[in-house]
Amino acid sequence: MKLTKAFIKKNWIWLGIAFITVLLNVLSWNSTVFSDFYIENIFPIWVNTYGRLTGIFPFSVGEWLIAAGIILVAAAVVLLVAAGVAGILSLIKRRKYAKWNCFLKGFYGFFGKTLVSVCLIMTLNCFILYQGSTFAEKNFGEEDFTYRLEKVLEVRNFVAEKCNALCEKMERNPDGSIVYSGSILQNGKTGDMRTKAVEVMQKLGETYEQLDGYYPRPKPLLSSDFMCQQYMSGYYFPFSMEANYNDVMYIMNYPATMCHELAHLRGFILEDEANFISYLACIQSDDIFFQYSGYLSVLGYLENDLYKASKKNPEAFKEAALQVSPIAISSWVYEDDVFVTDEEWERINKKAVLDTEVVDAVSDAFVDTNLKLNGVSDGRLSYSRVVELLLQYYE
Repeated sequence: MKLTKAFIKKNWIWLGIAFITVLLNVLSWNSTVFSDFYIENIFPIWVNTYGRLTGIFPFSVGEWLIAAGIILVAAAVVLLVAAGVAGILSLIKRRKYAKWNCFLKGFYGFFGKTLVSVCLIMTLNCFILYQGSTFAEKNFGEEDFTYRLEKVLEVRNFVAEKCNALCEKMERNPDGSIVYSGSILQNGKTGDMRTKAVEVMQKLGETYEQLDGYYPRPKPLLSSDFMCQQYMSGYYFPFSMEANYNDVMYIMNYPATMCHELAHLRGFILEDEANFISYLACIQSDDIFFQYSGYLSVLGYLENDLYKASKKNPEAFKEAALQVSPIAISSWVYEDDVFVTDEEWERINKKAVLDTEVVDAVSDAFVDTNLKLNGVSDGRLSYSRVVELLLQYYE
């Protein structure tokens, strides 16, 4: 009893933080009103303070924090094994290792406090966001939406036509790969893609209030090769408030990915919503490079949904195709709509420590589990729900 009271007295602040963390999660899971209030009024504070601080650094702070976390967890496991060995030796030799025990107590005390801090930060910058109202509920007035197959074909044809037209306007190398020569910024000067991504998101914020505000510049990741193995184009790190992107993937993925990750920083944590917001930001830009990236980013989702529909109900698909004939997609568009080039894949797989299939399977399982734990019942399949948002928007 005395030991328990002494522990509480010494660690009451951290126990209080742990209690607040649990309370915030309970409130957000049980009250959309609470979650919406937090997202609209409190979450922007962290972006404008902590996000500005980490934004000062030219590298991804979150990536280094992950590395530090891995080292810390590995050290905890090793020390746990060592503590077991030391315990056995102390029984055999009947000796007490005072300094060793003091070190372990200090280390695991630090480990526990770090874990509590991470849980609080993840709750504030990620978990609560999953429980808020959806983009559709806020802007379209409904969540459930029934649409005709003809409408999907119409939207698909619209996107395909845009892709066909824009692919002809791209500057290319002799081998056909696209070249990016910079963007014209609002001040009339030529700037880089990361600055332009912030501008197009701020522009979209003039239409959708929640998207208005400060955005840090997206940052490339040193571990982009490993991200390719996970088939991931970008990451939003809640514990560093950063938008990160894979700079090894094909360049046409850059604008849409940057805008996608920046959307998370305005409280839209669901992947389908971030995809849709990114699409809107890109296509409404005055930069044709961003426009093309935006249309390409949803073309695959539309194509996949139509393919599934044709397999599920071939007769219905044929009937819809008679009314809305699918237009042909340019071979250039197919060439541009790739994640990673063959040359990069060859380089990545040659130097990879782990097999790409293994990394991808583990990554899929982790992402799927994380989404489901946060209330996204269809897990990773939520990425394709961007088609529903497109149909609602164009309806």
